[in-house]
Amino acid sequence: MALFGTDGIRGLANHDLTAELALDVAVAAAHILVESSSNADHQPTAIVGQDSRASGEFLEAAVVAGLTSAGINVYRVGVLPTPAIAYLVAQSKADLGVMISASHNPMPDNGIKLFSRGGGKLADSIEAAIEARMGEPWTRPTGRGVGRAINDETATERYLEHLLASVTTKLDGLTVVVDCANGASSRVAPEALRRAGAKVIAISNQPDGWNINDDCGSTHLENLRAKVLETGADIGIAHDGDADRALAIDDMGNDIDGDQILAILALGMKSRGVLKSNTVVGTVMSNLGFMKAMKDADVNVITTAVGDRYVLEKMLESDYSIGGEQSGHVILREFATTGDGILTSLALLQEIKRSGKRAHELAGLMVRFPQILINVKNVAKEKLETSQIIIDAVKQAESELGDSGRVLLRASGTEPLVRVMVEASSDSVAHEIATRIAEVVAQELG
Repeated sequence: MALFGTDGIRGLANHDLTAELALDVAVAAAHILVESSSNADHQPTAIVGQDSRASGEFLEAAVVAGLTSAGINVYRVGVLPTPAIAYLVAQSKADLGVMISASHNPMPDNGIKLFSRGGGKLADSIEAAIEARMGEPWTRPTGRGVGRAINDETATERYLEHLLASVTTKLDGLTVVVDCANGASSRVAPEALRRAGAKVIAISNQPDGWNINDDCGSTHLENLRAKVLETGADIGIAHDGDADRALAIDDMGNDIDGDQILAILALGMKSRGVLKSNTVVGTVMSNLGFMKAMKDADVNVITTAVGDRYVLEKMLESDYSIGGEQSGHVILREFATTGDGILTSLALLQEIKRSGKRAHELAGLMVRFPQILINVKNVAKEKLETSQIIIDAVKQAESELGDSGRVLLRASGTEPLVRVMVEASSDSVAHEIATRIAEVVAQELG
C-alpha cells in the first residue's frame, strides 16, 4: 500500500503515523533533496510548520530530528496554515517545506505534507522516490555536517504581509464571522481580515491541542451559520484545520461552497480583464451548475482529477490564473502555489465590496445542481475500476439521468473508502440513485 495519498501522508497519530515513521520520511526526503541540489557547497534548508494538534508536537520533533541529522538546516515556524509553509519556502528560497497536519480530519489523525523548492507540492514521482529510500543504510554527517534547528519568529508576520499584499480594495464596512476550526488559522485569519479593514467576529479560534475540527470549521458549518444570522454579518468564512480551504455562509444563512466561490472569483477576474486565457480550472467533482454558469458567461472550464496539486499542474502547464475544487481549495496563482483559505476569503470579500452586492446575490450567479455524496467505508477501493457489476450499475444510472445529471465514483486517496457522487435534477432522484450505487459498491467491495 502506498504511503503517500492525494495530499501527503495521513493516519492515526502514534499508531499509523508514528515518530519513527516521521523521522524516516524526513531522512529520506533529505537524501533526495541533497542529491538533487545543484550546489554541492550549499547546505540545504527546510521550513517546518504544524497545525494545532497535540500530536504535531512530537511529530514536529521527529521531522526536525530527521532533517537535521541528515545535514539540513531547519527553520521551525510553529503553528501556521499549510499555505503559509508553501509561501515561506518560496519566499526564503528554502529547499524543502514540511507541514504536519491532517487538514480537516478529526483530531486523533495527523499527516505530513511536503513542498519542493518554489513552494509547490511534490510530484508523485518524488514522493515515490522518497518512499523507496526509507530505511536504507546511509552515512551520517558529524561535526559541522549536521543541520541546525532555528525558531523563526518572523514567519507569521511575513505571511500576513504576503496575504495583505493581495488586497487592493479595502474591506471597510464589512462585518465578517470567521470560524478558524480551532486550527492553524486561529491567529492569522482574524488578524488578516482586520488589517484588511473588516470588522471581524472570530469563533472556534481557541485551539487547545484537542479541539481542532471538533464540531467547527469547514466540515461543520452550523455554528458559523448561527453566528452570521445572530450578528447580521455580511458573510461567514469557515476554514479547515490547516486553512488551505475556505467555505462560506452568506448573509441569508445559505452555504457557499467552493464551486460558487470559484465562480464568483472567476467572473470577477473576467470583468476586470485578468482571467488568463478566459479559462478556469476545476475538477471532475465540479458541480454541473458551475459548468453551466461558466458556459453562460463564456468562460472556458478545464477539469482535472480531484486534488489541488492536479489543479495546479494544469494551471502551470497552460498559464491559467485561477482554479479550485468544490471542497474550497482555490488557487490564485498570482499570489500562491497552493490552495489558501485566507487568501481566498480576502479575494471573495473584495468581490463583495467591488460589486456592491450582498453575498447571497453573488452566490446566486451559480445555481447548484442537487448533489448527493455517499462515502462507502471500509471497502477494497483498489478493486473499484475492475468490478463489472459496479460498472454496469453506473451505466444504468447514467442512462436514467441522460443530460440532466451524472455519476462519479472515486476511491479516496487518504482513507479506505469509495466516494459515490450523483448529480440530478432533483434531490430525490440524486439520493435514490446514489443510495442504490452505494449499496452495490458495499456489496461488491466490502
